[in-house]
Amino acid sequence: MNWESVKAIIYKPGVLLGLFIFAGIFVSVQLYLLGLHQYTFPKDPFPADIMNQPKYMDLFYGKSLTEFNNYLIFKDSWFHLHDTAANYNETGLLGLYGIHPNEHWDFYKYSPTFAFFMGAFAYLPNLLGLTIWNILNALAVYFAVRMLPFANKVQCLLLWFIGNEMLTSLSNTQSNGLMCGLMVAAYGCMQNRKIALATLWIVVATYIKPYGAIGFCMILFYPGQLKFILYSALWTVLLGALPLLVIPMQTLVWEYKNWAYLIKEDAAAAVGISVAGWLHTWFGINNSKFYVTVVGVLLFLVPFVRYRQYRNEQFKLLTLASMLIWVIIFNHKAESSTYIIAVTGVAIWYFAAPKATWRTALLFFVLLFTCFSTTDIFPPYVRKHFIYPYTIKAFPCILAWCAVIYDLMTMKNTTSPQAREQEAIPVNGAQTAP
Repeated sequence: MNWESVKAIIYKPGVLLGLFIFAGIFVSVQLYLLGLHQYTFPKDPFPADIMNQPKYMDLFYGKSLTEFNNYLIFKDSWFHLHDTAANYNETGLLGLYGIHPNEHWDFYKYSPTFAFFMGAFAYLPNLLGLTIWNILNALAVYFAVRMLPFANKVQCLLLWFIGNEMLTSLSNTQSNGLMCGLMVAAYGCMQNRKIALATLWIVVATYIKPYGAIGFCMILFYPGQLKFILYSALWTVLLGALPLLVIPMQTLVWEYKNWAYLIKEDAAAAVGISVAGWLHTWFGINNSKFYVTVVGVLLFLVPFVRYRQYRNEQFKLLTLASMLIWVIIFNHKAESSTYIIAVTGVAIWYFAAPKATWRTALLFFVLLFTCFSTTDIFPPYVRKHFIYPYTIKAFPCILAWCAVIYDLMTMKNTTSPQAREQEAIPVNGAQTAP
């Protein structure tokens, strides 16, 4: 097989679609076949994690847990939502946000609305439901990337670049692929003036993880802000009230209060694989999370003063990239599986920004030390004594986000990524697909 034949495969969207679906199936079957393992106390617990308290961990000692624990948390939340009405009690964390050691490890930390949505999976056999869930997450990323204003080959290169992070996210059976897809799809719908869909995706993302609300900042770039606001309010009320179909209003309000309480407790001291975690592990800076977040918010908002760039398509894309990276590197609960979102942001920045050797070097730095740092490319000793303890996975994305902010503050051209095809895209390996 010659190089031209290889390129014909690499640059074919249908090949990527098949691979993303296959990844969802393969990972799901693998996790299912691994069977059960007995819970033992972790050797290196994270002191700030809400679960690392004797009163919780003692409940799990000797329990049999699956390798797809996160999916079970989501699936079982539907039943716990129903149970809330029967077991309503305003004392302590009961109902949807209680502890369920006979079912899964950890708390459910999502909204009552997300628990309602999981009713679609609740009655499926675990293998089938898990497979559909992972395929949903993979397809959300695939189709969202296909909405970006890049040539087909660039979209394919972007999907190849984020492929390993996609596998990491699927292996943890979390919702990060879905979150990434919703945030990028909201941008795509805004570009096509599909206001109702754009705001729906943002609100859905917010009801999964509150940081999805950052997507609302994109509203500034498009006409018809009043429609954006009205649709956003409509979806917020409708989706927030959906659980009323199965539980009464009093119970739903109580569950939202429990959700807020649990998030607050869980976030009290955690730093995650983030800027705060990097500062702690590299420089011994403790109790910096509040100040780091404030600085991060201010830096994120600074480019918005350039209101004359609001119609610049490149500026919009780089703002999307900034959002995707920001919500992870400044997230106190960021973990390896969440970096599908940040790495997608890095890739969007690279293909939207002007060509430059230093940008290519930084992209490969992200690929090596973010995407592959937790894989077998690095020996176990290096991962255990260097990669994990020093929050190495976050550092390249922190640098990339600084580069995005620099580009947002210094860009002068007003051309769209498609119009720049002759200038920048071929250098980054993308010509228009045949």
